[in-house]
This record gives sequence, structure tokens and C-alpha cells, in this order.
Amino acid sequence: MNLKQMVGIESAKYVKDGMTVGLGTGSTAYFMVEEIGRRIKEEGLTITGVTTSKATEKQALGLGIPLKSIDEVDYVDITIDGADEISNDFQGTKGGGAALLFEKIVATNSKENIWIVDESKMVTHLGAFPLPVEVIPYGSEQIFKKMKENNLNPSFRLTETGKKLLTDSNNYIIDLHLEKIEAPKELATWLDTQVGVVEHGLFLDITNRVIIGTSEGVKTIEVNR
Repeated sequence: MNLKQMVGIESAKYVKDGMTVGLGTGSTAYFMVEEIGRRIKEEGLTITGVTTSKATEKQALGLGIPLKSIDEVDYVDITIDGADEISNDFQGTKGGGAALLFEKIVATNSKENIWIVDESKMVTHLGAFPLPVEVIPYGSEQIFKKMKENNLNPSFRLTETGKKLLTDSNNYIIDLHLEKIEAPKELATWLDTQVGVVEHGLFLDITNRVIIGTSEGVKTIEVNR
């Protein structure tokens, strides 16, 4: 069993009968969704899932997990999702899978958020992993130019065929190659004010618990917010 599978299975233990559960996206969240599907089939677990991407929706439906959209529920009890980087003060970067918009919508409507990662995702400062920013196509070149002028080292995320990647909402992703984000909250505020920016991958003051797969086993950290 690999580290991602270990933390995925461990995180599913926090899911209880009757919960509305945010189902994350990515290679680690995949194992969490699989384990929830197993529990529904073998243990009779009853939940409602809210997915954060079309890929997770397809996986969950294949496992027989009952689903609703975020607009069909009052709130989400718990969301379990991966992260691309988690800093020493438990701020996160997400969006490597281009699902950051739906992920943040579900996370911010959740009573509790759990991030599941392997130890390689734990860093001192955010920034080594490119920061994804979702933008609408119209005017995206203007946003790109402004980011470049502000020394944010932007690049459009491309498909294997060289076309601009489209998100589940038919937007583009601009990745910012920053190496080190000195002031995440200030950068988040600036990005929030840019017309045409839909959402960014800085997930700040959101997580309540981090489950880490290490060479010595699974480690769980409670985060006080």
C-alpha cells in the first residue's frame, strides 16, 4: 500500500453516517473516494457526496455514492481533499489538477476540511509549486500581461497538444512560477481584485486537519483556527 492510499483510507474514517461529504480531486483523493465507496457497499455507510470535479463525479457515480450539487445542500459536514503544497503554518496551494474553483467553493461551504497528502507536499514556504489562477478566456491575455509586468512569471497551462487547457468551467489556467511566496495573504488579496480572475489556488486559513503519509506511517495534525 503506497502513502497516498494509506492517507486516503485513514481520512475516510472521519466520515460518519448521515454526513454530507465534499469529495476532493486528485491522485490522493482518489483513494479516499474509493474507500468511501467500499464502506457504502460493505458497511452500509449512508452519506451524500458533493464532488469537486467532473472526474471525481464520474468516479463516485461508478462506486454508487449518492451525489448532490453544492447548491442542493445546506452545507457540507466535511470535505476531504489533497493539496499541492502545505506550508509550516498550514496554508495551502491547490489546483494542480485544474479543479481549484470547485474545490474552493466546496471547501468554503464546509464545516470542516481535511487535507490528505504525502510528506513531499509539506514545505516551509509556499511557491515552489506553481500557483494556479483560473481566468475567463475573454481578456486573459491582458491579465497575463499584467501578471508579467508584476514579475509573477505567468504561463498559460497547455494541453498535450499545445492548446490552452480548459477547466470544468471552460476557463483558462495561468500558472505563476514564484519559487517562494513571501506574503500569501497579500498576493491573494491582489489576485482577488483583478477583473477576469475567477479564483486562485491559495487556500488560506481553511484546513482543520492534515493527514500525512510518511515513511514511518500516517501522521495526523490538528490545526487550530
